Amino acid sequence: MKLRALAALALSLCAALSGAARADEAVIRKNLAERYPTLPAIDEVRAAPMPGLFEVRLGTDVVYTDAKGAYLIQGEIIETATRRNLTEERVAKLTAIDFASLPLKDAIVWKNGKGSRKIVVFADPNCGYCKKLEKDLLNVKDVTVYTFVIPILGGDSPDKSRDLWCAKDNTAAWRAWMVDGVRAPKSMGAGCDTAAIERNSALARKFKVTGTPAIVFEDGTRAPGAIPAAEVERRILAAAKS
Repeated sequence: MKLRALAALALSLCAALSGAARADEAVIRKNLAERYPTLPAIDEVRAAPMPGLFEVRLGTDVVYTDAKGAYLIQGEIIETATRRNLTEERVAKLTAIDFASLPLKDAIVWKNGKGSRKIVVFADPNCGYCKKLEKDLLNVKDVTVYTFVIPILGGDSPDKSRDLWCAKDNTAAWRAWMVDGVRAPKSMGAGCDTAAIERNSALARKFKVTGTPAIVFEDGTRAPGAIPAAEVERRILAAAKS
């Protein structure tokens, strides 16, 4: 009888806690919407890694609040024992890309060694940091680099993107421009399908790529900016293990 009573009590407590959690979410949504009307639509409310806090997901962004939505916290949660940035890890999961689904036929491709490992780079031909990354990637062994050219910096980026894509050997033309500063010949446009550049731009918008370079690894994780070759290597190895 005692065991039955304890089991019943445990079930009752679980139900109460579950109800409290649901009530907290409803209260959080209501209060934040009323008190912070400029806040984007809330996609999800869940318990945060830190006790007493709740994670509020806004698309692929996260903020934190208390159980009543009385406070809104913008920042990162770092676990001091391990120095893990738990917010960064969560955002990485939310922004992960299905690498296998990427339309690699729309990319300019080059490789070092056998190229058995793969990364994708979103790049603008006028992006200085993209050129730095391109040079650094020469030090990453056994890798195939797929570059989605996206002319997002304005000026003559669209013209350069077209000229590079339409070059007879667009891999050689891309490398010559990004590494050596040798511009591709002007494209006359005849017989060249530039729709891939438009598709790349649409793909970047879909995945909220707002700056270049942006790197995607085979496990779907992303790295913004021109990270050094050693960090690229580390991320490639981590992707292989995941």
